[in-house]
Amino acid sequence: MPKIRYNNIDNVSTDKTLKQFRQWRDERRRKKKDYSYVIPNLAPDLDYLHGNRHETSVTWVGHSTFFIQYEGLNIVTDPVWARRMAFSKRLGEPGIPIDQVPPLDLILISHSHYDHMHISSIRRLYRAETTIIVPVGLRRKMLSKGFRRVIELQWWESTTIGGVEISFVPTQHWTRRTPFDTNTSHWGGFVLEPELQQKESRDPEADSEDTTRVLPPNLYFAGDSGYFHGFKEIGNRYNIHIALMPIGAYEPEWFMTSQHVTPEEALQAFLDVKAETMIPMHYGTFRLADDTAQEALERLELERKRLGISEEQIRILKHGETFKVEPKRREVQSS
Repeated sequence: MPKIRYNNIDNVSTDKTLKQFRQWRDERRRKKKDYSYVIPNLAPDLDYLHGNRHETSVTWVGHSTFFIQYEGLNIVTDPVWARRMAFSKRLGEPGIPIDQVPPLDLILISHSHYDHMHISSIRRLYRAETTIIVPVGLRRKMLSKGFRRVIELQWWESTTIGGVEISFVPTQHWTRRTPFDTNTSHWGGFVLEPELQQKESRDPEADSEDTTRVLPPNLYFAGDSGYFHGFKEIGNRYNIHIALMPIGAYEPEWFMTSQHVTPEEALQAFLDVKAETMIPMHYGTFRLADDTAQEALERLELERKRLGISEEQIRILKHGETFKVEPKRREVQSS
C-alpha cells in the first residue's frame, strides 16, 4: 500500500535540487560571518516553575522548545535538549536542564524534523500521565517508540485536555527523518485556548449582557514555516494574544524562502494572526543556515520600527527566561 504524502496549501513545493545544494555549499564557503554572539542564559526560576499551577508562563529552553504553563498544565513544545544536531553543535546551554523540568502533562510536536522532535529528549521527559500530540501520520511512529498516550491531529482539528482546547493549524514546510519518509507525516502549529471560553462562546443560553470573562491569553505556537497566506486565515479563525514565531534559519533566502520566514516575514505573520505579543524563536541555538542570531535580531528590530510596532509587543527572551502573563478580562469570542 503506497504511503500518504502530505502537501502545503496550494501545493507549494519545498523540494531542492542537488545543483541548488551545491550552490548553497559554494556560497557558504565564500561567506565570512561573525558567530561570536551567543544568546545569554538566565538561571531559570525553578521554584516558581515547580510551584506554579495557575498563572500562564512561557519559558524559552532554546530553538523551538518552550516550557509553557497554561490552565494548570505543564507543556513542552518541540522537545530538543540534544548537544548537537547532525554536524551542528548546540551554541548555548538549554534554558532549563532536562532533569529539572517539572513533570509534564503535554508534549506538542509541530513536525518530525530532528531539530523539532528529538526522541531521546522525549524519552527523558515522558511519564505515564503525559500526552503527546503530533501531526497526522506520526502517531504510529511514536507508538513504535514506546509512547502510549499519543493523539494525532489534522489541520484545523482540535482536542481538549485538562480544560485546554488544542487546535492544530497549517504551516508551510515539509518533513523527513530518513531518505524514505519524505512528507509521510504533516506539519503545523498549535493554538491553545481555555475550554471555558469555547463552551461559553457556543452556549446559546449564555448571558448576552456579560460577554467578558477573566481568561488566560490564547497562545499560538507557529512551529516552522515559510511565509504563506495561511497566517491570515489563522488570524481570522482564532483570537490570538501571544504568538511564538520563528525568525531564524532563513539565509540564503533564495534557498530557504519556501520553508523558513525571514525576521521581516515573521513580523508580517505576527500582524496577520492579529496577536498582541510576539516571542521570537528558532534562532541562535543551532547553526542550521547561514544567518546569525545577531543578524536576525537586528533585522527584526529594524522592521519593527519601520512597521510602527511598539517595543513592548516583542518580547525577546534569554534562554531560561520566563515570561509571566497576567490574565485579563476579555470578550468571549468563538473560533
